[in-house]
Amino acid sequence: MAGTEVKRFDKPDETRPFEGKGRAEVVTVGGRVVSRTEFEPGWRWSINVKPIARTESCQTSHLGYCLSGRLQFIMDDGSEQTIAPGDVVAVEPGHDAMVLGDEPCVFLDFGSVEDFAKPA
Repeated sequence: MAGTEVKRFDKPDETRPFEGKGRAEVVTVGGRVVSRTEFEPGWRWSINVKPIARTESCQTSHLGYCLSGRLQFIMDDGSEQTIAPGDVVAVEPGHDAMVLGDEPCVFLDFGSVEDFAKPA
């Protein structure tokens, strides 16, 4: 059908692992990059992605929806925000993040994730 493009996260264009604590399944659809990210308990950006990103804090802009688990964002200015299932969030560049609790956090991200956790 012309004008329609469909992809599935169970057959992603790319998978980006997080040092044994989860992964991002990435698809490009309609010229836009979307990720389904699973963060395992104990995952923290500054531990599991910083070595990949090689920046002091996450410089990705996120626009997403939390499907499960809880994720806390800690901005470079020290402010914090926790998201839970059903929350829609916009997060500016300049933050750390970590999973809270014993449940994986599954997050759909429609933000600027072209290079998120992508090795240089």
